[in-house]
Amino acid sequence: MSAVVVAARGWLGTPYVHQASCRGAGCDCLGLLRGVWRELYGAEPEPVPGYTADWSEASGEERLWAAARRHLVEKPVADACPGDVILFRMRDGGVAKHVGLQARVGREASFVHAYSGRGVVESALTPPWARRVVARFAFPERM
Repeated sequence: MSAVVVAARGWLGTPYVHQASCRGAGCDCLGLLRGVWRELYGAEPEPVPGYTADWSEASGEERLWAAARRHLVEKPVADACPGDVILFRMRDGGVAKHVGLQARVGREASFVHAYSGRGVVESALTPPWARRVVARFAFPERM
């Protein structure tokens, strides 16, 4: 099993807390990704500036996508593998502002993510979720 998936599943049940990244205490979707990064590589690759829940919706700036491109390896959206980082656009015309970690692929595809009101959960990658995927990344080789 992918080390990313094992690490992400270790966060299951963590409450949703905006801008937090502490396993068991609280995190948001980016905080989950940051926490998994720390478990795999140690220190985070760059400081994370404060952000609002709407990200950069008003300006249309793809801040999350740009950060993913700086530190992860972009790959085709259709090339799903366990451990991939997936970005979601939550509404047509909006910025990509949700992130999850692919846990399973195929007919029972799933992803681990932190979701407001639910905390860190593993969700089925159902058609309503899958149609929102706009980018897919792999973690870099060990640093």
